[in-house]
Amino acid sequence: MELREKIRKFIENNLIVFEDEAEFEDSDNIFEMGFVNSLFAMKMVNYIENDMGIELSNDDLDISNFNSVERIVEFINRKKSEKGD
Repeated sequence: MELREKIRKFIENNLIVFEDEAEFEDSDNIFEMGFVNSLFAMKMVNYIENDMGIELSNDDLDISNFNSVERIVEFINRKKSEKGD
């Protein structure tokens, strides 16, 4: 499964609205749309660290890194390239 699909599936599994109400594009801000909340952000950080093997710093915890599928994928790819993966 490609990274974009993994992230989208993770988001869909952690929605705070009914799934049939949660239609969004990869570029949509899922926080502004009310689909996720700050608890989701912490789950996403945990997912990235544990499942992707990427260590995050306090500087990485900017909400703009986690507000859309596209931004999360870009963030993970940037962290992987910094790490040398």
